[in-house]
Amino acid sequence: MKQLSIDRFEGKFAICEDSEEKYYAIETSELPEGAKEGDVLRITDEGELLIDEGETRARRERIAAKQRRAFGK
Repeated sequence: MKQLSIDRFEGKFAICEDSEEKYYAIETSELPEGAKEGDVLRITDEGELLIDEGETRARRERIAAKQRRAFGK
């Protein structure tokens, strides 16, 4: 199963990045309800986009830990 992370929004598109640092523009109407910057999306074998809550939470925790180490807080 492929994963994408939402990098940012530009107009009616979500700019998403995969693990190979390739970017994709996905219309916001195609995203799961409530999707926001930083969310990790799973693409099912059927092509459905789902928010991967566990991976999103883990990624945010890793980023917060790096920030605390970098800025000493």
